[in-house]
Amino acid sequence: MKLTIIKNKLKRGLFIIERACSKSLTLPILNNVLFEKEKNFLNLCATDLEIGIKWWGLAKTEKEGKTLLPVRPVSNYISFLPEKPILIEKENSFIKFECENYKTKFKSLDPEEFPIIPKVSEEEFVSIPGFIFSKSLKKVVDFTLPSTTRPEISGVYIIFSKNFIKLVATDSFRLGEKTHTLTKPTKLEKEYAVIVPQRAVKEIINIFGEIEKEIKIYLSTNQISLESEMEEIPHPEILLTSRLIEGEFPDYEAIVPKKFETEITLFKEEFLRQIKMASIFSGKSNEIRLKINPEKDEIEFLSENLELGSYKSLMKGKIKGKNLNIAFNHKFLAEGVSQIEGKELVFQLTDEEGPAILKPFENQNFFYVLMPIKAT
Repeated sequence: MKLTIIKNKLKRGLFIIERACSKSLTLPILNNVLFEKEKNFLNLCATDLEIGIKWWGLAKTEKEGKTLLPVRPVSNYISFLPEKPILIEKENSFIKFECENYKTKFKSLDPEEFPIIPKVSEEEFVSIPGFIFSKSLKKVVDFTLPSTTRPEISGVYIIFSKNFIKLVATDSFRLGEKTHTLTKPTKLEKEYAVIVPQRAVKEIINIFGEIEKEIKIYLSTNQISLESEMEEIPHPEILLTSRLIEGEFPDYEAIVPKKFETEITLFKEEFLRQIKMASIFSGKSNEIRLKINPEKDEIEFLSENLELGSYKSLMKGKIKGKNLNIAFNHKFLAEGVSQIEGKELVFQLTDEEGPAILKPFENQNFFYVLMPIKAT
């Protein structure tokens, strides 16, 4: 193997694929990155057996070949090199890196020991700008609950249809749903409903979050792959593959309320400020109480801490329906409000113990369901 590649390209590639590397003591082979020369490209691969990432970068290649190297020492070394081309060449059981006056050798491992990253069929896929898909995922990813007893709520439930993508996550106390309407219909033969692990979702957000070009999402019964292209030429640059979580996602639509006793329209930032101020006095229970008065178009915020003191304030809003005295976990309430876009939001409540819904006042393609704290 012999090739030359620009330092910044290699640094970027290592930074991306390093996200998939394991810190496994039982399977130390997963702590390595596979270097492979492919025509006019350098291909890097890494996996922890749950997530696999491939990266391609343009390179001046002279000899075919592949090798396996420890990812973090190599990545750290490359980051210190000057902004010059790097020569990578295999010499017996070592890989030589040369950049200006810097010459280093890393001991290589047998590349045949590296696990194969499974390939998802490329026949059916969805195209969507990377930053838009990542932004939608970001709306719901924090509402998942890593769980060994209920793995189906450990990830984001995604429905891929011809005309829309729907993303849902829940931890059984709250739930978020975001719907993105596609500008052009997909070529899917059928609707896919998959559960993507939380960690994979976070890596998708990190890797594809700033890509304005369309990425391709390939689907199968047990895996999902996302692929972005290079800026220079029509060739893949990044391919992330993740296993899917097996099991049935909860029938969440059955618990989303259709009727409400009280509906409030509020300014988002002021509502969030009141929640955060009340939270200072909420104590270990994280409880804040809202007294809702439709006659005065007024919400009273109350919280009390026996060691610290108490909080009480009023906020105006447009309120329809019945008086309510209801309590919420301030963290869950604030997190839901934070995901609302626009200046105003709609807060719909059933009763003191039933689910409540937060959603934007205008573009209602997102909603957040939250259970109140029951009175004891």
